[in-house]
Amino acid sequence: MIKDYITLAFANLRHRGIRSWLTILGIFIGIAAVVSLISLGAGLQKAVTGQFSTLSVDKLTIQNAGTGFGPPGSTSVRKLTSHDVEIISNVPGVEETIPRLIRIAKTEYNKEAKFVYLADIPEDERKADIIYEGGELRIKEGKLLYSENKNNILIGSDIASEKQFGKEITIGSKLKINGKDFNVIGVLEKSSSFQINSVILMNNEDITSLLEIDDETDLIVVQLESKDVAKDTAEKIKEELRKDRKEDVGEEDFSVQTPLEAIASVNTILNIINLIVSGIAAISLLVGGIGIMNTMYTSVVERTREIGVMKAIGARNKDIMLIFLIESGLLGLVGGILGAIIGLGMAFGVSSLASSFLGENILAVSISWPLLIFAVAFSFAIGTLSGIMPAIQASRLNPVEALRK
Repeated sequence: MIKDYITLAFANLRHRGIRSWLTILGIFIGIAAVVSLISLGAGLQKAVTGQFSTLSVDKLTIQNAGTGFGPPGSTSVRKLTSHDVEIISNVPGVEETIPRLIRIAKTEYNKEAKFVYLADIPEDERKADIIYEGGELRIKEGKLLYSENKNNILIGSDIASEKQFGKEITIGSKLKINGKDFNVIGVLEKSSSFQINSVILMNNEDITSLLEIDDETDLIVVQLESKDVAKDTAEKIKEELRKDRKEDVGEEDFSVQTPLEAIASVNTILNIINLIVSGIAAISLLVGGIGIMNTMYTSVVERTREIGVMKAIGARNKDIMLIFLIESGLLGLVGGILGAIIGLGMAFGVSSLASSFLGENILAVSISWPLLIFAVAFSFAIGTLSGIMPAIQASRLNPVEALRK
C-alpha cells in the first residue's frame, strides 16, 4: 500500500514538472549553503588548529602587542629584550627561556626575488633541540642547523618547491638573502603548519648580523618544568612583567599564551561563523518550506475532482492525507539530496580554487557524514511539516462537493 502511495506521489510530482523543480529550489539552496560552508569551515578549523600543533602543551609564548600585520612581534611598538628574558627566567615553573626572531627578508634564487619569512635557531644546542622537538621539525634531506653551521640555512618544504622560485632548491644550493649568500644544508619535511613550510631558518648570530638587530626579540618561547603548571606559570609571568613595566591588570602591552588557549580562541571564532552560516541557511529552508506549502495548497485546489473520485471509490481521509504528506516529503527529500550533492561540489570547487591561488591546502574539505545525513533528514522533515496543513485540507474535502468541481 505504501509503495503504491509513493509511486502515485512520484507520478504527481513528475506531472507538475517545472513547478516541482522550482519548489525544490528553495530547499536545496539552503541545504547546499549549509553543507558547502560547514564542510569548508570544518576543513579550515582543522588546518588552523594544525598551525598550533607546532607548540607543545608544556610551552608558553610571550610577545608584545603588535600594531599591524606581520611576523609575531615585528610590528610591536615596544620590543621584548634580554631584560624581559631574564625576568621570565626567574619565574618559578620556568625551565628554559628561548628568545626568537621572526622577520621578513628579500630572498633571491634562480634570478627571482621574493620576500620570505626568516626565523632564528638558538646558538645553545639544548635550546635548539627544544625548538626542533616542540615544532616537530623533521629533516627530509640534509641535516639540522646548529651553532657550528655559520652562513648555512634550513628551509621549509614550500621554499624548496619549484613553485616558489621556479626551480627546486636542493642541498648545496645558494640563496641570496638581503644581498648575502647562504648555503642550504637541510630541507624540512612538510608540516601541518604552512608557516613552517614557508620559512628559512638560520643561526641567531647570522640573522642578527644580517638584519642588524641589537638587543630585541620578537617572541619568547618558555619551556615549562611540567605541563601541569602551565596556567599558574603564565599568570606569574604576567604578574612579573606587569610589575616591571608598571602596568595595571587589563592594560598589558604583551600577551602570554598557551597553545590550548590559542586553539580554544580559534575554535570559538570558527564555531560562531558556523552558527551564523546555519542561521542564514535556516532562513532559506524556511522560505523553501513556505514554497512547498504553497505548492501543495495549489495542488489540492487543482486536484479537488481527483480527490473526490478517490473518496468515491473508497479512499479514506487518512489515505488522502498520507498521499499529500508523501508528496511534500518527497519535495523536501529530493531538495535535500540535491542540495547535499551540490553543496559538496561547491565546497570542493572553492577548495580547489583556494589551493591553486594560495599554494596551500588551507581550505581543505572535511566531509561529515552525520552532517550530510542530518541535512537530508532535516529537509525531508521540513517538506513533510510544510505539507501537513494542505494534506489535512485535502483529506477533509466532501466527496460530493469535490466531484461537482
